[in-house]
Amino acid sequence: MSTPPAPPQAELLDRPFSFYPPIHGVENNEWRLKEATWSEMLVRNTQDDVEVAIPRRYFGAVSETDKPVMIVGLNQELEYRMGGVWPVKKNVFSMPSSPLKPPPGYKSTPDPSEPTGLGAMMGVSSEGTDTRISRLIGVSFLGLISIVFVIWAVIKFTPETKPTFVAKDQSYLELNREDDYFSVVRKLGPPSEDHWRPNSGELQYRALFFKDRGYAVILMGTKQEDVHYIGAMGLGPDGKGWAPLHSVDYARGANTMGMLRSLPRF
Repeated sequence: MSTPPAPPQAELLDRPFSFYPPIHGVENNEWRLKEATWSEMLVRNTQDDVEVAIPRRYFGAVSETDKPVMIVGLNQELEYRMGGVWPVKKNVFSMPSSPLKPPPGYKSTPDPSEPTGLGAMMGVSSEGTDTRISRLIGVSFLGLISIVFVIWAVIKFTPETKPTFVAKDQSYLELNREDDYFSVVRKLGPPSEDHWRPNSGELQYRALFFKDRGYAVILMGTKQEDVHYIGAMGLGPDGKGWAPLHSVDYARGANTMGMLRSLPRF
């Protein structure tokens, strides 16, 4: 039995080298010989923490120069995985069949018993095509009627969709954020009721009820002597409602509508 050739450890000892082709799965391709036997060579990557034994049969020729780096040839592409090297297996892809080739079961002449045209697309025979179309039209018509009925029911029975109560007059539209209690009284007359909101904290709220007009004027400020108009609340046909009718814009573009919507009746 012949003795396997000795690995070229003398040429690689204490010298960095690179494999060609590079080992797949290891980004850096600079190695150093760590140990050599008659059957394999143990090499270590200079940057990655990779140490692997490569069988001697995969080694090929070594370059005669080490400028810029010594090259160690591999007679087969190798891949690093699971702590060892393995030959790279290249997948062989079969060529797709010609698009001009008819598929299996293709018939050059149609079967007279099979449906064609619209019947073939809808999955029915030519005798049942008219019946299927009539049925689809009927179902579509019934579906349209159902949608119209649902929309009518939502409009009819949802309170939010009913028309909002409109006050008996719209004199509140003459008010603005500069109006205080006295200017409101000059424009609208004395209120039927005058309420201060209790426990209102830093902001003071005043409601001037004009029940004959159907709304209440809301004043707000940090002090009771310095409250000004922020909007009007509709009282509804029964006088028990409380919904914003009018709001004003602040100097910086903000509006009081959100504040009025969250303001409880007092």
